[in-house]
Amino acid sequence: MMKRNIFITLLLAIVVVVSAKKKQEQPNIVLLFVDDLGWADLGYRNTLFETPNIDQLSKEGSDFERAYIASPSCSPSRASILTGKEPVRFQMARHIVEGENKLASIEGDFNMWKKDPVQMPSINHLPLEEVTYAERLKEFGYYNMFIGKWHSGTEDYHPIHQGFDEQYGTGNHGHPKSYYPPFFAHGNPLEDIKEDYLTDVLTDKAVDFIETYKKKQPFMLSLWYYNVHGPHIGRKDLIGKYEAKGMDNRYANYGAMVEAMDESVGRVRSALKAKGISDNTVVIFTSDQGGYFTNYPLRGKKNGGYTLNEGGARIPFIVYYPGVSKPVKINTPIQTLDVYSTLVEIASGKDQKDPQVNGVSLMPLIKGDNIEDRDLYFHRSYEDQYAAVISGDWKLIKYHSGNVQLYNVVKDPGEVSNLVFVHPQKTKELKDRLAAWEKEAVPSY
Repeated sequence: MMKRNIFITLLLAIVVVVSAKKKQEQPNIVLLFVDDLGWADLGYRNTLFETPNIDQLSKEGSDFERAYIASPSCSPSRASILTGKEPVRFQMARHIVEGENKLASIEGDFNMWKKDPVQMPSINHLPLEEVTYAERLKEFGYYNMFIGKWHSGTEDYHPIHQGFDEQYGTGNHGHPKSYYPPFFAHGNPLEDIKEDYLTDVLTDKAVDFIETYKKKQPFMLSLWYYNVHGPHIGRKDLIGKYEAKGMDNRYANYGAMVEAMDESVGRVRSALKAKGISDNTVVIFTSDQGGYFTNYPLRGKKNGGYTLNEGGARIPFIVYYPGVSKPVKINTPIQTLDVYSTLVEIASGKDQKDPQVNGVSLMPLIKGDNIEDRDLYFHRSYEDQYAAVISGDWKLIKYHSGNVQLYNVVKDPGEVSNLVFVHPQKTKELKDRLAAWEKEAVPSY
């Protein structure tokens, strides 16, 4: 009897140790998602900007040089990172429209863009039936905290209805009216804040969450900045530095916004270190589309008719996974819809098999291996330029008017030389593949 009790005690002890080890193997995750930060708007790519904390993250982590947004626009970019799906598949071709808008109208659950040449309806919220990364991570025991900009629907579609346990600083707005209080003209989720800079307010909450977190389960912290979206209002103590660099007033304000965001990244990482959990926390840093200003040497920006060019669709993307990621530059083309599958594999230790997902896990690349070659597809519905495909070094862009452009974006990242007539066979091949994808993925109305 005594031997049997000893055996049971030892067995229970082993189970406890194994369970504890399993829990320890589940890292915390922090997703830092910036609004309108261009690929070139970081200090290590453009010395006009001072971003020492992000520069350091790039040195320590896996920096994806060719990361893209499947639909570079506020709401679709958020929908794709949340669901792992190309947002046009659930009829989100544009950003969500709030109330009266001179450029758009709302018809039921959809909005219509007045200048859209094909008048494609775009759903005005992220459908609740879509599965988010927060809902999946909850299945693996994660506590999900959301801070900041949502822009994926009004109150009934807010983060707390999409798998997140808490939300802070989240309203229905695509951007604030000011980065100093009052931040929003109506529906202000931060009306008790009287003087602080908006980015600092959100960062204070993120740091407090980390410092006071006592749950035994791992956490997923999604800090989605309003920065650096317009109106371009920099933190007052930083603007002069950028004016001294010769930047005009609006651009100097933008530079100050970028630096304030970089300080936030540093504060979050410092909080993780002070808590003693930095070695067991994955940090992902990215943006929702290209920048508003120049994205040189890339062509295009967040609007203006060339958003599917590299300057509008290519964004910063860095993953730091202590003990796992390699401090390297990765040139494999990826999309941020791959974040969903990557998070599932980080949380579960297994490759995700969700049938509705279009993305793939980036863990092989993060570990220094490869992933299978694939085509990346793009779609948005605002203007003549509307769809694109990337296949390896090649990129083909389509326009409703019939114009087609072909670039080798590795040799020609500025998309200067249209090679349609130089490589007719490659043009036909990519046109056919893009047309087949459109037929399968884009809803008909």
